[in-house]
Amino acid sequence: MKLKFKEYKQRLSLFLLSSGFVLLFLLVTTVIVGVIVFYIMPQSGIVELNGQQLFNYLILVSFGIGALLTLTLRFPLKPVNKILNATGRLASGDYSVRLAFKGPFAKHPTVAELTDSFNQMASELERTEMLRSDFINNFSHEFKTPIVSIAGFAKLLRRENLSEEKRNEYLAIIEEESMRLSQMATNVLNLTKVENQSILTDISRYNLSEQIRTCVLVLESKWEKKQISFSLPEEEFYAIGNEELMKQVWINLIDNAVKFSATGGTIEIDIRKNRQKIEVEIADYGQEIPPAAREKIFNKFYQADESHTTEGNGVGLAVVKKIVHLHGGAVDAASRDGRTAFTVILPQSN
Repeated sequence: MKLKFKEYKQRLSLFLLSSGFVLLFLLVTTVIVGVIVFYIMPQSGIVELNGQQLFNYLILVSFGIGALLTLTLRFPLKPVNKILNATGRLASGDYSVRLAFKGPFAKHPTVAELTDSFNQMASELERTEMLRSDFINNFSHEFKTPIVSIAGFAKLLRRENLSEEKRNEYLAIIEEESMRLSQMATNVLNLTKVENQSILTDISRYNLSEQIRTCVLVLESKWEKKQISFSLPEEEFYAIGNEELMKQVWINLIDNAVKFSATGGTIEIDIRKNRQKIEVEIADYGQEIPPAAREKIFNKFYQADESHTTEGNGVGLAVVKKIVHLHGGAVDAASRDGRTAFTVILPQSN
C-alpha cells in the first residue's frame, strides 16, 4: 500500500529526528574527546605524543566514552527497546500489553499512529482470545448435551419391554439431537469457509421470494412444534448474488427467529426493493435482545444467553454478517417492545 504524502513526511521527520539524536550524541562524544586530547592532557603534564600514538589514544578514548554514553545515555534506543519488549510479550501470549510513550517523542504523529495501531492490535487479539476461550467452553457444553442425550436414549432403546410408542418417541429425540449436532458442525464449517473467502463468486439472478419460502419449509419441524405462523410477501422479488451463500443467511435468521419466538407467535418477513438496494426484514415477537448484547451478537462465538438454556453456539449470526459483507451489504438488529427484527440490506445493480 502506497503512503500518502502527509504520512511520508511524518515518517521522514521521525527518521530525521531519530538521526538527529544519534548525531547529537556523536557530536558530544567528539567534543569530549577533543577536550581531553587537546586540553586536559597538556595541562595535566602528560608527555607529548607523536602522530600515531595520538591517533591510537584518540580511538581508545572514543570507544571508552562511546561505551559510557551507550550505558548511561540510552534515550535514542529506549523507544525501540520498548517496542521490541512489547512485541515480544504480545508474541508470547500476553495480550494485555499496551504501548505508551512519554515526552515530546510521544507527540510525533507517526509515533502516535504506531502506538494506536499496536494497542488496537493487542486489544483485538485479547478480545479474540477471550471469545475463543468462551467458545471452547460454550461449544463443549453444546456438543456434550446432545451427545449425552443420544447415548441415554439409545441405551433405553435396548429394553425389551419398551412399548412401540416409547420407542418411536426415543428415536425421534435421537434424530432431533443428531440434527442439532449436524447443524452446529455445519455452522462452524460455514464460518471457516466464508472467513477464508474474500471474493464473491457464482453470482446470479435468482428468485429471492422463492428462496425464503424454501428456507421456511426447511425449518418446518422446528416452527411447527411451537405452533408459529408466518407472514410472507406475496410479490415475487428477484436478487443478484451468490444464491447458495444467501440461503445460509435466511436459514440462520429464520432459525433464530423461531428459537426466540413465543409459542403460538408470528414471524413476519418483509421485502422492500428499489433500483439501488433490496431490504429483507425478519421479525419475531418474543424474547428481546438485551441492549448491552446488540453490538456483540454478530461477533463469532458470542452468546447473549450465557445460561445455555437456548440452543446455539454463537456462530450463526457471524456467518450471516460475513456473507452479507461479502455481498457489499449490511445487517442490523433492532429489539424493542417485544419485537426483534433483523434487516439485511443488499446492493443491486439493476
